[in-house]
Amino acid sequence: MAYIGTPPSNAFTSLLKQDFSTSATTGYTLDHAVNNANDIALFINFVRQEPTAAYSASGTTLTLTSATASTDDMYCVYLGQALQTVNPPNASVGLSQLTATGTKDSTTFLRGDNTFASAGGTNTPTFLVRKNGDQSISASTWTKITGWSEIFDPQSKFSSDKFTPGVAGKYFIYGYVYLLGISGERFLVGLYKSGTRFVESGSMASAANNYPQLVCGYADLNDTDYIELYFNSAGGSSTAYSSGITVQWGGYKIIE
Repeated sequence: MAYIGTPPSNAFTSLLKQDFSTSATTGYTLDHAVNNANDIALFINFVRQEPTAAYSASGTTLTLTSATASTDDMYCVYLGQALQTVNPPNASVGLSQLTATGTKDSTTFLRGDNTFASAGGTNTPTFLVRKNGDQSISASTWTKITGWSEIFDPQSKFSSDKFTPGVAGKYFIYGYVYLLGISGERFLVGLYKSGTRFVESGSMASAANNYPQLVCGYADLNDTDYIELYFNSAGGSSTAYSSGITVQWGGYKIIE
């Protein structure tokens, strides 16, 4: 039946030949692995030898029935080569075979760039603290909130009223404060990274009351950066009211 469209091109494969340096021995090494003697045509002094009768072959081992002499001319033509699928033995592939870097354990995975990275889910370092009591604030002044008690700090990264994770990465930080205010007063709460405010939020009081103020943001930290929580009262002095649950802040790593 004729082809429809362009006929496929012909392809040719050349058989491989191997010359041997002979000596008074029956054992030789093949350049390519074979399954048995029928996979090669062996010639000694230009006379083809009978497979299995004059020689045997397995893998790269060629064994003659009779020893050759150093003056003999011997070569073979590969008629077929052994191909097989080999599974590496269990636990035989290690870091040296993968050229991978990093730490291999139950919490990491191998990335496409041959590095082990955290598999995620731990989100550490992490912390959450609460304020011990009320704190006064001067008008129009950014004041650091102090006097915290740890709710949890499993990596011991919270100290001296600041969070210093010591691990480079991207972090989510959040905090909320209850401020005692009067009508027309504006409240601000801000997060500071290594002494510089990088996010803030605010609201205006409509009457004398306690007003909750939430602030949260993303911080890209190196291994020496630290985070602090500040507040501000524009228009008059105020107090951060704390019942133990109304002033809290925390954070956790979200990615390397």
